[in-house]
Amino acid sequence: MIYNVTIDTSTASGKKALQDIRKYRKGVEFENPTISGIPHGYMTGDEFERRVIERLKKSYKDHGLL
Repeated sequence: MIYNVTIDTSTASGKKALQDIRKYRKGVEFENPTISGIPHGYMTGDEFERRVIERLKKSYKDHGLL
């Protein structure tokens, strides 16, 4: 069985838990979001900026500001 766990490393217990888990080589895998890519449902900064600009232009046109 695979468990997805979130560990808050800003706390002492979170740091200790992470150190303990890193000791195990088999059966433990860490995913690095910078390497594994953008998670499903998220968007890049460029995509976010493009969408905001599109929505602003549409809203301005709808209200007669452009």
